[in-house]
Amino acid sequence: MPLTVLIAPSGFKECLSADEVADCIGRGVLRAIPDATILKAPMVDGGEGFTKALVAATGGTLHHLAVTGPIGDAVPSFFGFTGGAGPRTAVIEMAAAAGLRLVPRDRRDPTRTTSRGVGELIRAALDAGAERILLGCGDSGINDGGAGMVQALGIRLLDMGGRDLAPGGGALEHLARIDFSGRDPRLADVKLDAAVNWHNMLLGASGVARVFGPQKGATPEQVERLDAGMHRYAVAIEAATGIAVAEAPGAGASGGMGAAVLGLLGGRLHPRYDIVMRYMDLDRLIDRADLIITAEGSIDGQTPFGKIPAEVAFRAKRAGLPVIALAGTIGKGAASNFEHGIDAFASILKRPCSLEEAIAKAGKLLVCAAEDAARMVKIGIGLAPFCEATGKSGRSGLRLRPVSRTA
Repeated sequence: MPLTVLIAPSGFKECLSADEVADCIGRGVLRAIPDATILKAPMVDGGEGFTKALVAATGGTLHHLAVTGPIGDAVPSFFGFTGGAGPRTAVIEMAAAAGLRLVPRDRRDPTRTTSRGVGELIRAALDAGAERILLGCGDSGINDGGAGMVQALGIRLLDMGGRDLAPGGGALEHLARIDFSGRDPRLADVKLDAAVNWHNMLLGASGVARVFGPQKGATPEQVERLDAGMHRYAVAIEAATGIAVAEAPGAGASGGMGAAVLGLLGGRLHPRYDIVMRYMDLDRLIDRADLIITAEGSIDGQTPFGKIPAEVAFRAKRAGLPVIALAGTIGKGAASNFEHGIDAFASILKRPCSLEEAIAKAGKLLVCAAEDAARMVKIGIGLAPFCEATGKSGRSGLRLRPVSRTA
């Protein structure tokens, strides 16, 4: 029986969409194993692709508009409505208004970038009659705690002199109080559910400023300012609402936007796959597969904490299936993924090169890496009759140990 390979990748940030990654891997596998059956399940996690994936899965509609981008310029953006019965549900991905992709590399300063455009998307969805909003949090280019988002919805963040805070996470160190008098009244009647990385905390050593600030361009001094501002923000939110966001799971998602959703907009935070998997066919496709290939821009010690390859691997291991992960880079702590269901991983880069070259050639590199991995698998299939297997058997005859979720 031909080998059935399920390809369930993330997109590569600022480079390839999840659909493009899946197509590249599929081409590579078929070069090595022409008679393989290819199944594809491009994955989203609340970041880029969240809106279009949910709209496509439900037969919904996309709506285009311009909003304030993360550096203050107008940018083209969009939101969607799901199809089908039930409440009129808008789907918004914060990355469409405040994603890292929208911040030029020479202007990456999370003390200044703003989430205001996300609030403008929410306001547009309310104007269009949204009764429920699904907000995907991921791939952010901001660290303002959702301050710009709530300001766009009429909530004022004031300094000691009663002046509105300037855009950016750096301004939060001057926050004195929060004024809800101008808050959009429609927020009281809409159900707001945010899909977040449950492991993203707001404050401290594992907080959003320290973990993700440098990735968004923050210097060590700016990281300290951003973290101090987040502490002040959390205190102000609790003083104004009684809601403690400082240690709430997911409050640090998307540069602290989770804290604003929970504490200032009356929304609820959900582990992102609790929402995403309601619209995806992954588990059904896993039941048909012999081998899973997943992918992401980087495999490292953070991967088990809510990243797509780890989620795919966890679900694959419930069916006893082997998992290969392909990545642009292999980072510190990558070996920890062996304990979370990924059986092998490899970088698509075969020699040192610049980031610009890697991005430009990512598609070709993925095809070649997938072909290499599939040829290794082909050798393993040939050796299978000579191997004694123990444990749980998958459809392919490989016997693998299920993995328990510990992160």
